[in-house]
Amino acid sequence: MATPKYIAVAGNIGCGKSTLVDFICRTYGVRPFFEPNANNPYLKDFYKDMRQWAFHSQIYFLTHKFRIHQQLESQRSRETVVQDRTIYEDAEVFAAYLHRRRFIRKRDWEVYQDLYNTILSALQPPDFLIYLRASTRTIRKRIKIRGRPEEQAIPLSYLRSLNKLYEEWFAGYNQSPTIVLDTDKLDYMTDLEDFIDVRKTIEKYLD
Repeated sequence: MATPKYIAVAGNIGCGKSTLVDFICRTYGVRPFFEPNANNPYLKDFYKDMRQWAFHSQIYFLTHKFRIHQQLESQRSRETVVQDRTIYEDAEVFAAYLHRRRFIRKRDWEVYQDLYNTILSALQPPDFLIYLRASTRTIRKRIKIRGRPEEQAIPLSYLRSLNKLYEEWFAGYNQSPTIVLDTDKLDYMTDLEDFIDVRKTIEKYLD
């Protein structure tokens, strides 16, 4: 590829982000950056009492995504990097969902939004963003297949709400060029035709 790029991969739980990041890394020999879920010190408390800990948990994610985004900006001056889930999704999908459910109170939401907008003004966007779409049915099926215990009890209504918020966010996203992949029937890991199609699509943005 001609110059180093910062590639962002966005999409709902179970839509295939990690698979695509792995595909890009193996195909082009680039470095991945993943979201910091496992290190969130509020996560266990959040799952026990969402109303009490939603704001704290989302502030943690926002802070660490900001740090990762800064690392990506610095790294892309030397090499191409790919990110699994962006800071935009944290704020405009997951935090927005918690606010709509009133797990984040109005006063806390205003503080969160002020911080998020301040961070946005200091960020350079990705060179391009790949948005993965998948139906709720497909997402539910993939969650069951991959078998992560903490995901098995996720309500269908939650996945539907996130899908709706993702569409709202993406409709207004204008930070960078975008690629949309409908992953319901896409199998670029084992199907040669899909592999070639996805590779051609991505490579248009890597020159």
